[in-house]
Amino acid sequence: MSNPEVALFMLGLFIVLVLLGFPIAFTLLAMGVGFGYYAYYQGGAETFADIFNNNIFYLLNQNTYSVMENPTLVAIPLFLFMGYVVERANIIDKLFFSLYMAARNLPGSLAVAALLTCAIFSTASGIVGAVVTLMGLLAFPAMANANYNKSFASGVICAGGTLGILIPPSIMLIVYAAIADLSPLRLYAAAVFPGLLLAGLYIVYVIARVWITPSLAPKPDLKDVPPPREIYRDLLVSFVPLTVLIGLVLGSILGGLATPAEAAAMGALGGLVLAMLYRSLTWQKLKESVFLTAKATAMVCWLFVGSWTFASVFSYLGGHDLISDWVVGMDLAPWQFLVLAQIIIFLLGWPLEWSEILIIFVPIFLPMLDTFGVNPYFFAMLVALNLQTSFLTPPMAMSAYYLKGVLKNQIELMEIFKGIMPYLSIVILTMVLLYQFKGIALWLPDYLFGVYVP
Repeated sequence: MSNPEVALFMLGLFIVLVLLGFPIAFTLLAMGVGFGYYAYYQGGAETFADIFNNNIFYLLNQNTYSVMENPTLVAIPLFLFMGYVVERANIIDKLFFSLYMAARNLPGSLAVAALLTCAIFSTASGIVGAVVTLMGLLAFPAMANANYNKSFASGVICAGGTLGILIPPSIMLIVYAAIADLSPLRLYAAAVFPGLLLAGLYIVYVIARVWITPSLAPKPDLKDVPPPREIYRDLLVSFVPLTVLIGLVLGSILGGLATPAEAAAMGALGGLVLAMLYRSLTWQKLKESVFLTAKATAMVCWLFVGSWTFASVFSYLGGHDLISDWVVGMDLAPWQFLVLAQIIIFLLGWPLEWSEILIIFVPIFLPMLDTFGVNPYFFAMLVALNLQTSFLTPPMAMSAYYLKGVLKNQIELMEIFKGIMPYLSIVILTMVLLYQFKGIALWLPDYLFGVYVP
């Protein structure tokens, strides 16, 4: 086989191994080293030491140091720590029930409150698994006790939990900025309105669906509703502090007062202060937050090392050039290129998570943006919206597996899959709206930082 054919075989084998259940980070690392040894092999190994005289080991070493030294990625552990501290500060349960009381007169009020809580918490956390898990323990039992349709309730939690990778401050956008060499500030500004639009459409869908089919979400018994003054007080105590913290973190970034890493450090400190004010900061919870942050950060780092090594070898073998030449050779119009790229990313979301798609496949399309005259920040927002589907599309819909892991025998996996399907359609609708009205993504960054000039 020629080198490009080996690259395609490498890619196909990786997808097969992932579907078989092998750990993604170490599968990428092993395949990168294995195929890289073939790609860089010079022959002439005469002694045992000569076996290790291969450039793949130098590449692996350089990629490891590049990940550890990348200043953009410093924000990741800090945002993770902020999310874990907030999760353990007992803020979210108070937030959910106060939003529920405030929205009690709306159709599907519990589902609306769950979506709003997911949007706020996922913005503070950015950890899809943490949001879906916590809301599965908190919101799903409440909806089940109110006789909500289980499939409907599970879809709300799974869809709402994925918003954190889109709404700033998003870890995914930090990764995208590092890969595409774009400004994280402009990316954050570009993601504000698309993220709010998607969350808003989710809420509109829930209200409309329950209004049409009331049996999905029966009105709960409101005989124990506290007086309005108490509801407003609970909202003030639970909603305002967390929203202010998120607003300060995001505002300092968009206002140019702090880099994402500096804002993340401020957010981590703010999370600790909130936990202290809520009198929930114990030594045990602090240790758990630090441990989980270190664990998640290590996992992310190994994923980057493996992905960059895999992508480097794939590109060296000619895989990127082969796909790029194929796309350019089709003589597509810009809109056709965008549709093709998004279809490919959507299909990749079935077996893969957003991190592998970003690091391995998105760089294939980035050099083509100038050829087709596509604004890289507009393309980034289409990709960010599309990557929502990587958590929602079977068979590897990770948000569904997170929820199933929490609920165990309370619901079947196929019921969860059925519940999340409407939200896939809403994501696609949002992408269509974004394509038709590019200002949804581009107006705010152009207003804050000036019109983008390639």
